[in-house]
This record gives sequence, C-alpha cells and structure tokens, in this order.
Amino acid sequence: MKRKILIITYYWTPSGGSGVQRWLKFVKYLPSFGWQPVVLTVDEKKANYPQIDTSLEAEVPTSVQVERTDSFEILNWYKKTSVEKNVPFGNLKDKKYNSFFQKLSRFIRGNFLLPDPRRGWNKYAYKKACKLIEKEDINYIVTTSPPHSTQLIGLRLKKKYPNLRWIADFRDPWTDIHYYKMLYSTKIAQKINKNYERKVLEKTDQIIVTCEATKNVFISKSEKISPDKIAVITNGFDEDDFTGIKPNILPKFTITYIGILYNVSDLTSLLTAFSKLFDKENCLLRFVGQSSTVIASEIARYGLENQTELLPQMSHAEAIQLMIDTSVLVLLTPNESDEAAFLPGKLFEYLSARRPILCLASPNNDIRHIIADCNAGQSFDYHDDEDILRFLEKQYSEWENGKISQLTDSAYLQYSRKNLTAQLTELLTDTQ
Repeated sequence: MKRKILIITYYWTPSGGSGVQRWLKFVKYLPSFGWQPVVLTVDEKKANYPQIDTSLEAEVPTSVQVERTDSFEILNWYKKTSVEKNVPFGNLKDKKYNSFFQKLSRFIRGNFLLPDPRRGWNKYAYKKACKLIEKEDINYIVTTSPPHSTQLIGLRLKKKYPNLRWIADFRDPWTDIHYYKMLYSTKIAQKINKNYERKVLEKTDQIIVTCEATKNVFISKSEKISPDKIAVITNGFDEDDFTGIKPNILPKFTITYIGILYNVSDLTSLLTAFSKLFDKENCLLRFVGQSSTVIASEIARYGLENQTELLPQMSHAEAIQLMIDTSVLVLLTPNESDEAAFLPGKLFEYLSARRPILCLASPNNDIRHIIADCNAGQSFDYHDDEDILRFLEKQYSEWENGKISQLTDSAYLQYSRKNLTAQLTELLTDTQ
C-alpha cells in the first residue's frame, strides 16, 4: 500500500512557470516510488498567477487527488487599482516598476503584507489540510514556497499535529532573495519576517533547498538548524518533455533567452558583444517571455532592432521547442555580487536541450559549477563582453560551417526529474 503525502502549494496548474513544474514533476513520479501524493492548492478562479500555462494540466496524473480552496486575495485590489492591470513578478528593478504607485505598493507589500500578499489563502488551506490529514490518515506533508506564507501553514499544522512529519521545500531564499531589499521594509517589518523565517526553519522536520548557497544561508539563521537537517535537491528536467522533439532548421544563427528578465543592466555585455559580431546581419537575438518587452529601449540603444526578436510568454512545450531550435541559449542572473542562491529552473531544461549555454553570473554562483560539471557551455562575469564575443564567434563559425552544436556529455542526466524524485523519496524514508 502506498504511503500518502500531502503537498501544500499555492502555485499549481493552470499557473505556469518553473515553480509549478518542480512539484508537478515530483507528483508525477512519486507513485512509482511507493508514495501517493495528495495536492492541496488554491482555487484557480481565486488565485493570482503572474503566468498561465494550461498545457501543464495534462501533466497531472489522473490518480492524484487535487483539492482546491477559497482564498482572500489582496492582489485582486492591486489589479483593480494598478495601471498595468496585472500581477507584478520578479523584475522589480525595471523602470516599469519605479513609478510612485509602484514604490508605494512595494512599501505596503514590504511592511503590511507579511510575509507576502498571498497569506490570505492560509486560513482556508489550513482548515482543508486538517480535514485531509484526519480523513486520509496522512502522516507526511510538504509545504513549498514561494509564496513563503505557505510555510506558515506547515508551522501551524505541526503545532496541532506534533507527530506529523513536515518537510519545508524552498524554491528560493526567504529574506535573502535578490529583490527583498526593493520592498522598503522597516526594521520592525524585517524583524517580523525574519522571525517567521527562523520559526519555520527551526520547527520543520526537514528542509529542502535547490542549491548549496541557500543551504548555507539557512544554516546561519539559527544555532538550532543543523546542516544535516537541510537537503539539496535541485530543479531538473523531465525527459518525457524532450522525447521525439526534432529541431527546426533556422535561417539565422539564433541566440535565445527564455524567461523573466530580472535586471536590464545584465544585458549590457551581451548586447555589446552581439553588436560586434562580424556578420550580425545573419544573426538573431531572441528574447522570450512576459517581461521581454521592457528591453526594447536597450535594443534600440545598440541599434539592434533588425537583429532582435521579442516574443511573448509561451507554453512550456513551445518554449522547449525554441530551446532545441536555437544555436546558443542565454542564461542571465541578477547582477548582484552576493547573488549565489539564484538557480533558475530553466537551467536544467537548457541542459536537456543540448545546446551551448552562455551564462552571465557572479563568480560564486552555483550555476557556474553545474554548467562546468556538465560541460554545457561557458560562464562569464557581467562585463566580459570581449570573452563573450569570442564565445559567440566560435559558435557562429560552427553554425556557418553547417554544424549544429550538440552537447555530448551525459553528466546532465543526474538532473532528470525521475532521478530527483528518487532523491526525494530517500529523504522521506530517512524522516520516518
């Protein structure tokens, strides 16, 4: 008989993005390891998702029980009053988010909506979780964040059910995330938020993070947090998503970035290098994602309008096709010297696409080590435009000679979703 485990997550289909895919894929593979997941999430009609991808709904196994609850969403008010009429996400450094209204919104967010605006879901989720735990005889729960308010549900459940095995999964850091300083939090608000963070880290039975840098950050939060309590299980790729997909032959040497742009200044060295390519008329720089339009002015400043393509957000399947079609995949990280705990989920799908990766990251970022270990491309500092140019020229030369750069190192296979689920189930067994 399979052991049941309750997954409490705000982000679930039809929401899009890598945060959804992490536990969507775990849920997909858990039954093959003897675990039966039960998913508790928010009613999609009440939720505020920055991205929608209905194609992911087909990924949910029919055998998996998904329970949805009501929610009080403060972001509904935001959308009604904001001139943008959408939910802000990720890129708080864009000019788009620097109006007086946006700064005021961030101040309110950083001081009155703690730990985040989606806490309005907690009371509904907690009530439903109690019913599920008792009715389904569940002894294991996972809370995954962001939003980090979800972790407070686990904290409350652990207090009511002391024998419950609670695993807190962190896809991102909490008070050390790169945009936290942009919320204008007062010292009192910071103290409250850090207290929430410390309590969760101390009370949970097991902590899961996506990289070593986040583990080191969390260890420093309290003397009560042992390194053995924190496991690193990265994001990954699902081999099924890439099966049978063939590359399209593109007429131009194509360099592609897919996803949120966290800081426009990160593009400086890339655009400088691209503008110096000898035959840039035969090259295409492609940006794909919900925030791609914010860089139009930067593109114009370099005179690259005719060599640049800005595409809107696409479904997961469409994004994977673009990864496989491209000549070089670009990975940009926030331009912060201390941003070591930024490990985007798309890195691992880039690896599975088997195309060379051009990465811009700080020297201490875990991304660099993974790319190097998998022999999957090259990483650069933010101002290495000459080295970036040489890298692009080499890749262009191979493309010009009719070669499609196909990476051959098999080290990337360790990051398959099935292998990562095996790591998860070993961890669950150890927490019995």
